[in-house]
Amino acid sequence: DPGFGIELMRLAATVAEPLRAKQMISSLAEAPEPDVSDVIDILANRVGEDRLYRFAPVQSDVPERSVQRIAPMAPDTGDGWPGHWPRPSRLLPRPEPIETVALLPDHPPVTFTWRGVRRRVKRADGPERVFGEWWKRDAELAAVRDYFQVEDENGERYWVYRAGDGEDAATGSHKWFMHGIFG
Repeated sequence: DPGFGIELMRLAATVAEPLRAKQMISSLAEAPEPDVSDVIDILANRVGEDRLYRFAPVQSDVPERSVQRIAPMAPDTGDGWPGHWPRPSRLLPRPEPIETVALLPDHPPVTFTWRGVRRRVKRADGPERVFGEWWKRDAELAAVRDYFQVEDENGERYWVYRAGDGEDAATGSHKWFMHGIFG
């Protein structure tokens, strides 16, 4: 588990062999596409094929359902990443509860405490309202999340949400959660 992600990776070649010359078919009109299949084969042999993957978009408004892992050389799924709202580069595996001070119903938190550290919000944007996918589960029929992009005094940016619309208790618990970190 890399925790907040991998900041630096070093690849050391203990044995290196010369590369064979390859005939490249080229055109002046277009650049050749890079072929990474050899590198993927080598890494799969070293660390295991099941440990290599890439992310692909899935059509879903619920953030944790909008991404899936696929094989590194799998064909493109054809779905595009949504561009209307920015998403954090690091989505937490499960949203973590935070303690907040915020005005309801549509205001972002003024301060929040996450993992024992209190942060004062300097800037915020939102809410982005995400509704539950009622066709998947009956419990999501009235579920609502209000997402906010917040920046603390140190310039770190987070993606937090309130479960519920801030007024009606049937839409959620009105508790706050940390869901992602912008890189």
